[in-house]
Amino acid sequence: MGTNKISGAEAVIRCLLEEGVDLVYGYPGGAIMPVYDELYKFKDQLHHVLVRHEQGATHAAQGFARATGKVGVAIATSGPGATNLVTGIADAQIDSTPMVCITGQVGKHLLGSDAFQETDIIGISTPVTKWNYQITEASEIPEIIAKAFYIARSGRPGPVLVDITKNAQFDELDFSYEKCTGIRSYVAVPKLKLKKVEAAAALINSAKKPMIVFGQGIILGQAEELLKAFVEKSGIPAAWTILGLSALPTDHPLNVGMLGMHGNYAPNILTNECDVLIALGMRFDDRVTGDLTTYAKQAKVIHFDIDPAEIDKNVKTEVAVLGDVKEALAALLPLIASKSHDSWHNEFKKLYSIECEKVIDEELKPTKEGISMGETIEMINKHSKGDAIMVSDVGQHQMFTCRYSKFNQSKSNVTSGGLGTMGFALPAAIGAKMGMPDREVVAIIGDGGFQMTIQELGTIFQTKVPVKIVVLNNEFLGMVRQWQQLFFDKRYASTEMINPNFIAIAEGYYIKAKKVTKREDLDAAVAEMMASKESYFLEVMVEKENNVFPMIPTGASVSDIRLS
Repeated sequence: MGTNKISGAEAVIRCLLEEGVDLVYGYPGGAIMPVYDELYKFKDQLHHVLVRHEQGATHAAQGFARATGKVGVAIATSGPGATNLVTGIADAQIDSTPMVCITGQVGKHLLGSDAFQETDIIGISTPVTKWNYQITEASEIPEIIAKAFYIARSGRPGPVLVDITKNAQFDELDFSYEKCTGIRSYVAVPKLKLKKVEAAAALINSAKKPMIVFGQGIILGQAEELLKAFVEKSGIPAAWTILGLSALPTDHPLNVGMLGMHGNYAPNILTNECDVLIALGMRFDDRVTGDLTTYAKQAKVIHFDIDPAEIDKNVKTEVAVLGDVKEALAALLPLIASKSHDSWHNEFKKLYSIECEKVIDEELKPTKEGISMGETIEMINKHSKGDAIMVSDVGQHQMFTCRYSKFNQSKSNVTSGGLGTMGFALPAAIGAKMGMPDREVVAIIGDGGFQMTIQELGTIFQTKVPVKIVVLNNEFLGMVRQWQQLFFDKRYASTEMINPNFIAIAEGYYIKAKKVTKREDLDAAVAEMMASKESYFLEVMVEKENNVFPMIPTGASVSDIRLS
């Protein structure tokens, strides 16, 4: 691109356009005002969505990134504007979500003087960003923003924060933009070692009871088709982490369900009986492994990952295959023998039957009077036919959503995994829908999490984004209440919610709203919501003490999974 003199603020916008950005989420303020002035001039090329709280900007950017695979962008001012981004940045860091956050900062001459709305956002955000940088001169803007996008999207993705002083926004520079394609000190993708792939193949081919566990790395690496081919050729049962959910269709015959604290009975129990455990793009989080001293000790573990820091961090591996998972699976596939493992599969089927009898049947077709969370998700499945993007908040409803949602395609389950951020779903659903306007997006939220970012109903009203919102209202902080019931002798300390009239609030934002209290009204209400061309708010009053099972108590072995 040719060279010309422009302001730093205009350079920020031009950099975003060079990176293919056409949608940003943000909230203006004093220190970022020059950039907003340029946003006004470029509004035909770059759509800015005014959220109601800066945390909403990061979660919306996350939802956009998770649904599209592109980098999400959030903008905020200095001080409280910047600090309000931190929860979403931390969430994106632990869930490997590509995001670039741009914050305004006081002028260079005021740095360190405790000026109005000055905070050290670089120091604050360092532990929760993949990279961050403070720009104090206009001339730095193109190179740093190019680096920011490269670092955010490459290798194991993550959030990057760029803090720009006000003088750097006002000052002029000779603008030219060159996309970043590499940084000398940063190895985004380790070089694949074919000997490691061959060693993995030999172990897999000799296994009698192999098991695959796949995580979000499959989705981030765009390796879904190769995962399916590997599973089908090898005949190996495959289980998923909640962020890996939807990488393999949920009704695939070799998909054996969800791992972890509230995962399916069979994959949890049989983790401790398999002889070879093949981990693909997952990090052995404590919610998946339970007690590490008893986790898969009988198995030889093969770990495919892009991040060297994850190898042997929690679980000791027999073979570690570092590199891009798509490249690694492509190399592995020709070396794998075609098998069926029928008798091993039957063990999963037997345990699934036990789980159906003890948990699933009653959850999806309850005999109790109250509506269950599981049957609500099943009703949404009926009307979405497995094609919706489900965006869940954090709590019991999240586990029910992950356990029972049906998905036909990838990038369909958007939730807060590692950080477990209540308030995530409503703004994340906005981002997911704006990123994928042709797909139905349904937010599943508890009555607690809904009130943490309830103000984003204003963003929905202003933008007219047709998000479907379902609040599963049990008048409790349900997951904490479940723990209090099971482990604290039913001392429900500070978990009962005295809620407002959610219907009136939704209607106050001119969003069509309906409340369901009886099972016989659920089907028609979900049908009406799913058929709506506009945003829709559905409140479902669910059983107050509806617990999510199975459950592995904290610190227990995956073999100690409880069905009730």
